[in-house]
Amino acid sequence: MIKVLFICLGNICRSPMAEAVFQNLVSEAGLASQVEVDSAGMADWHSGETADRRTLAVLDKHAIPYDGRSRQVRPADLQRFDYVLAMDSQNMADLRRLDRNGALAGKLFRFLDFAPAGYPQDVPDPYYDGRFEYVYELVTVASRGLLDHIRREHRL
Repeated sequence: MIKVLFICLGNICRSPMAEAVFQNLVSEAGLASQVEVDSAGMADWHSGETADRRTLAVLDKHAIPYDGRSRQVRPADLQRFDYVLAMDSQNMADLRRLDRNGALAGKLFRFLDFAPAGYPQDVPDPYYDGRFEYVYELVTVASRGLLDHIRREHRL
C-alpha cells in the first residue's frame, strides 16, 4: 500500500481539497486498493471539524465526494506515509522542524513540484481571499502529476 499525506496549515481548505481530488483520481484509475490518501494540518485549531464550507462547495461543484475531518499532523505520520505533500514553503519548513528523526528524507515534497513548469511553487491559502476555485485548479493539475509520478515509480 502506497500512503500519501497532504499537509496545509489548518486542514480545512487546501489539504482536504487535495485529499479529495487525489483520492478521486486514484479511484478513477482503479488504484484505490493500492493507494491510501489522507490529509492533516500543522495546527490543531480545527481538529475534528469538517472542511471549510467553500472547499466543500467547490468539491461538490466538481462532483468529488469528501467527508473527512480535520486533524493535526502527528510525528508518527512522518514515519507511516510514503509521500508527504506540503501545500506551501511554510508547511515544508514546519514539517522539517517536526521531523526530528529524519523520517521525511526522500518523501517530503512541495505539492506543486508535481505540476508542469510555469505553475507557482505554493498553493495559496484561500481562507481569507476566497480563491477556492483557483486552488482547485492548482490541486487538480498537481494531483495528476503526482499520480503519474507514483504510477511510474511503483509500476502501477
